[in-house]
Amino acid sequence: MSEITSLSQLDLSNDKYTYADYLSWKFEQTVELIKGKIFPMSGPSRRHQDLSREINGIFYNHFKNHRCKFYAAPFDVRLYDKRKAAKGDKNLYSVVQPDICIICDLDKLDDRGCNGAPDLVIEILSPGNSSKEMKLKKDLYEENGVREYLIIDPEHENAFQFHLTEAEVYSPATIYVDDEVLTSVIFPDLQLNLKEVFSAS
Repeated sequence: MSEITSLSQLDLSNDKYTYADYLSWKFEQTVELIKGKIFPMSGPSRRHQDLSREINGIFYNHFKNHRCKFYAAPFDVRLYDKRKAAKGDKNLYSVVQPDICIICDLDKLDDRGCNGAPDLVIEILSPGNSSKEMKLKKDLYEENGVREYLIIDPEHENAFQFHLTEAEVYSPATIYVDDEVLTSVIFPDLQLNLKEVFSAS
Protein backbone atom coordinates (compact mmCIF):
# COMPACT_ATOMS: atom_id res chain seq x y z
CA MET A 1 0.00 0.00 0.00
CA SER A 2 1.35 3.44 -0.93
CA GLU A 3 2.25 5.95 1.77
CA ILE A 4 -0.56 8.37 2.68
CA THR A 5 0.89 11.88 2.53
CA SER A 6 -2.29 13.87 1.79
CA LEU A 7 -5.80 13.85 3.19
CA SER A 8 -7.07 13.82 -0.40
CA GLN A 9 -5.78 10.24 -0.74
CA LEU A 10 -8.36 9.04 1.80
CA ASP A 11 -12.05 8.29 1.37
CA LEU A 12 -13.88 10.60 3.79
CA SER A 13 -17.09 8.58 3.32
CA ASN A 14 -15.39 5.46 4.70
CA ASP A 15 -16.26 4.62 8.31
CA LYS A 16 -13.78 1.76 8.78
CA TYR A 17 -10.55 3.61 9.49
CA THR A 18 -8.72 2.58 12.65
CA TYR A 19 -6.16 4.05 15.02
CA ALA A 20 -3.54 1.90 13.28
CA ASP A 21 -4.41 3.70 10.04
CA TYR A 22 -4.30 7.06 11.83
CA LEU A 23 -0.77 6.38 13.07
CA SER A 24 0.43 5.55 9.56
CA TRP A 25 -0.71 8.78 7.89
CA LYS A 26 2.08 11.22 7.01
CA PHE A 27 0.16 14.44 6.29
CA GLU A 28 0.11 17.55 8.49
CA GLN A 29 -3.68 18.11 8.45
CA THR A 30 -5.11 17.44 11.90
CA VAL A 31 -7.98 14.96 11.91
CA GLU A 32 -10.10 13.09 14.41
CA LEU A 33 -11.61 9.63 14.04
CA ILE A 34 -15.12 9.09 15.35
CA LYS A 35 -16.32 5.50 15.01
CA GLY A 36 -14.08 4.93 12.02
CA LYS A 37 -14.96 8.09 10.12
CA ILE A 38 -12.47 10.89 9.45
CA PHE A 39 -13.31 14.42 10.59
CA PRO A 40 -10.78 17.04 9.40
CA MET A 41 -10.10 19.78 11.94
CA SER A 42 -9.76 23.39 10.84
CA GLY A 43 -7.31 25.73 12.52
CA PRO A 44 -8.78 27.44 15.59
CA SER A 45 -9.89 31.07 15.29
CA ARG A 46 -8.23 33.81 17.33
CA ARG A 47 -11.26 33.96 19.64
CA HIS A 48 -11.12 30.21 20.12
CA GLN A 49 -7.45 30.55 21.03
CA ASP A 50 -8.18 33.40 23.46
CA LEU A 51 -10.87 31.38 25.24
CA SER A 52 -8.71 28.28 25.29
CA ARG A 53 -5.80 30.23 26.81
CA GLU A 54 -8.04 31.71 29.51
CA ILE A 55 -9.62 28.37 30.47
CA ASN A 56 -6.27 26.60 30.27
CA GLY A 57 -4.88 29.07 32.80
CA ILE A 58 -7.74 28.40 35.22
CA PHE A 59 -7.37 24.64 34.86
CA TYR A 60 -3.58 24.70 35.07
CA ASN A 61 -3.66 26.63 38.34
CA HIS A 62 -6.37 24.39 39.77
CA PHE A 63 -4.76 21.07 38.88
CA LYS A 64 -1.03 21.83 39.15
CA ASN A 65 -0.82 20.24 42.63
CA HIS A 66 -3.72 17.83 42.12
CA ARG A 67 -3.54 14.06 41.77
CA CYS A 68 -5.47 14.34 38.48
CA LYS A 69 -3.64 15.49 35.35
CA PHE A 70 -4.60 18.36 33.04
CA TYR A 71 -3.97 18.27 29.27
CA ALA A 72 -4.78 20.64 26.41
CA ALA A 73 -4.96 20.04 22.67
CA PRO A 74 -3.20 18.73 20.71
CA PHE A 75 -3.53 15.58 22.81
CA ASP A 76 -4.84 12.26 21.48
CA VAL A 77 -7.61 10.54 23.43
CA ARG A 78 -8.35 7.00 22.25
CA LEU A 79 -11.83 5.69 22.91
CA TYR A 80 -12.78 2.05 22.49
CA ASP A 81 -15.88 0.36 21.17
CA LYS A 82 -17.23 -1.30 24.32
CA ARG A 83 -18.48 -4.23 22.25
CA LYS A 84 -14.91 -5.26 21.41
CA ALA A 85 -12.86 -7.06 24.03
CA ALA A 86 -9.47 -6.51 22.39
CA LYS A 87 -7.79 -3.14 22.80
CA GLY A 88 -5.27 -3.21 19.97
CA ASP A 89 -4.75 -0.33 17.54
CA LYS A 90 -6.62 -2.21 14.81
CA ASN A 91 -9.71 -2.51 17.03
CA LEU A 92 -9.81 1.18 17.88
CA TYR A 93 -12.03 3.38 15.72
CA SER A 94 -12.13 6.66 17.67
CA VAL A 95 -9.33 9.08 18.49
CA VAL A 96 -10.21 12.67 19.34
CA GLN A 97 -8.41 15.80 20.51
CA PRO A 98 -10.47 17.59 23.15
CA ASP A 99 -9.60 21.21 23.79
CA ILE A 100 -9.08 20.38 27.47
CA CYS A 101 -9.30 17.14 29.43
CA ILE A 102 -8.69 15.93 32.98
CA ILE A 103 -7.54 12.38 33.70
CA CYS A 104 -7.53 10.98 37.23
CA ASP A 105 -6.71 7.34 36.43
CA LEU A 106 -3.03 7.81 35.59
CA ASP A 107 -2.79 4.24 34.27
CA LYS A 108 -4.66 5.52 31.19
CA LEU A 109 -1.75 7.79 30.27
CA ASP A 110 1.06 6.72 27.95
CA ASP A 111 3.42 8.34 25.47
CA ARG A 112 0.64 8.53 22.87
CA GLY A 113 -1.84 10.38 25.08
CA CYS A 114 -4.84 8.98 26.93
CA ASN A 115 -5.93 5.38 26.46
CA GLY A 116 -9.58 5.50 27.56
CA ALA A 117 -12.08 8.03 28.81
CA PRO A 118 -10.93 11.19 30.63
CA ASP A 119 -12.94 12.21 33.69
CA LEU A 120 -13.77 15.67 32.36
CA VAL A 121 -13.68 17.07 28.83
CA ILE A 122 -14.15 20.64 27.58
CA GLU A 123 -14.79 21.45 23.94
CA ILE A 124 -14.90 25.03 22.61
CA LEU A 125 -17.26 25.39 19.66
CA SER A 126 -16.08 26.80 16.34
CA PRO A 127 -18.29 27.59 13.31
CA GLY A 128 -17.07 24.45 11.55
CA ASN A 129 -17.33 22.00 14.44
CA SER A 130 -20.53 22.85 16.33
CA SER A 131 -22.60 19.89 15.17
CA LYS A 132 -19.70 17.50 15.80
CA GLU A 133 -19.29 18.61 19.41
CA MET A 134 -22.98 18.96 20.13
CA LYS A 135 -24.03 15.54 18.83
CA LEU A 136 -21.32 13.13 17.70
CA LYS A 137 -18.80 13.83 20.42
CA LYS A 138 -21.43 14.10 23.13
CA ASP A 139 -22.71 10.62 22.22
CA LEU A 140 -19.16 9.25 22.02
CA TYR A 141 -18.17 10.69 25.40
CA GLU A 142 -21.36 9.41 27.00
CA GLU A 143 -20.89 5.89 25.61
CA ASN A 144 -17.30 5.77 26.85
CA GLY A 145 -18.01 7.04 30.35
CA VAL A 146 -16.57 10.58 30.34
CA ARG A 147 -17.98 11.65 33.70
CA GLU A 148 -18.48 15.32 32.86
CA TYR A 149 -18.61 17.14 29.52
CA LEU A 150 -18.61 20.91 29.09
CA ILE A 151 -19.28 22.71 25.81
CA ILE A 152 -18.26 26.36 25.59
CA ASP A 153 -20.15 28.40 22.96
CA PRO A 154 -18.22 31.60 22.11
CA GLU A 155 -20.82 32.92 19.66
CA HIS A 156 -23.66 33.01 22.20
CA GLU A 157 -21.37 33.32 25.25
CA ASN A 158 -22.88 30.43 27.12
CA ALA A 159 -21.93 26.91 28.23
CA PHE A 160 -23.58 23.51 28.36
CA GLN A 161 -22.81 21.06 31.15
CA PHE A 162 -23.51 17.32 31.05
CA HIS A 163 -22.62 14.71 33.67
CA LEU A 164 -23.13 10.97 33.94
CA THR A 165 -26.06 9.86 36.06
CA GLU A 166 -26.33 6.62 38.03
CA ALA A 167 -27.87 5.10 34.89
CA GLU A 168 -24.58 5.90 33.06
CA VAL A 169 -26.27 8.31 30.66
CA TYR A 170 -25.82 12.05 30.47
CA SER A 171 -28.08 14.35 32.41
CA PRO A 172 -30.11 16.93 30.48
CA ALA A 173 -27.90 19.92 29.72
CA THR A 174 -27.47 22.56 32.38
CA ILE A 175 -27.07 25.86 30.51
CA TYR A 176 -25.00 28.72 31.91
CA VAL A 177 -25.17 32.20 30.42
CA ASP A 178 -22.45 34.82 30.27
CA ASP A 179 -22.87 36.32 33.75
CA GLU A 180 -23.04 33.02 35.66
CA VAL A 181 -20.43 30.88 37.37
CA LEU A 182 -20.18 27.29 36.18
CA THR A 183 -19.30 24.83 38.95
CA SER A 184 -17.99 21.41 38.00
CA VAL A 185 -20.11 18.47 39.15
CA ILE A 186 -17.21 16.10 39.73
CA PHE A 187 -14.76 18.76 40.99
CA PRO A 188 -16.99 21.02 43.14
CA ASP A 189 -14.13 23.39 43.94
CA LEU A 190 -13.49 24.06 40.24
CA GLN A 191 -15.39 27.06 38.87
CA LEU A 192 -15.51 29.02 35.63
CA ASN A 193 -16.71 32.61 35.86
CA LEU A 194 -18.11 32.90 32.34
CA LYS A 195 -18.17 36.68 32.34
CA GLU A 196 -14.43 36.75 33.03
CA VAL A 197 -13.75 33.96 30.54
CA PHE A 198 -15.64 35.58 27.67
CA SER A 199 -14.40 39.11 28.41
CA ALA A 200 -10.82 37.90 28.09
CA SER A 201 -11.25 37.21 24.37
